[in-house]
Amino acid sequence: MVRLNRIYTRTGDDGTTGLVDGSRLPKHAARMEAIGAVDEANCAIGLALCALGDTPHAGALTRIQNDLFDLGADLATPGEDFTPGEMTLRIVLSQVEWLERQIDAINEHIAPLKSFILPGGSEAAARVHIARASARSAERRAAALAAAEPANPAALAYINRLSDYLFVLARAVNANGADDVLWVPGQNR
Repeated sequence: MVRLNRIYTRTGDDGTTGLVDGSRLPKHAARMEAIGAVDEANCAIGLALCALGDTPHAGALTRIQNDLFDLGADLATPGEDFTPGEMTLRIVLSQVEWLERQIDAINEHIAPLKSFILPGGSEAAARVHIARASARSAERRAAALAAAEPANPAALAYINRLSDYLFVLARAVNANGADDVLWVPGQNR
């Protein structure tokens, strides 16, 4: 269990932050951008949870929030060894596969799309769409990190699958797609 006695350490006052291996990076480094974007996505999921209340999807979102902390720890652990260990948190393939099963289970009750949808419908669905967009932003930042230095392939797959999950969840929250707002191309020309 993590125990935080002090919230401020003053070690970041110089514009750097510490990683799991003890090294320090500038707070604007690609790795820190990815970690921050994952944190933002997690916050957006928390907001969506508030709108969903005590629904069957709340447990899955809480599990995902926990996984996103694992993802942040994974990203905060530089190197090329992506094997999890007692003191090394890594996203693993079973976490990605769990998300895929959730996507399939939700999506089987939703009619196929005939148009793109606008983010909205109900307030809860709109909040889930905000979380989806935040997850896509985190994915872009994680991909930028992976282009510059080694990153766990399972972590990249997880954040990609997360936005897919949030998309189908928003549709499920919108009465299984019945309350989706369809995009009408060129409607206002």
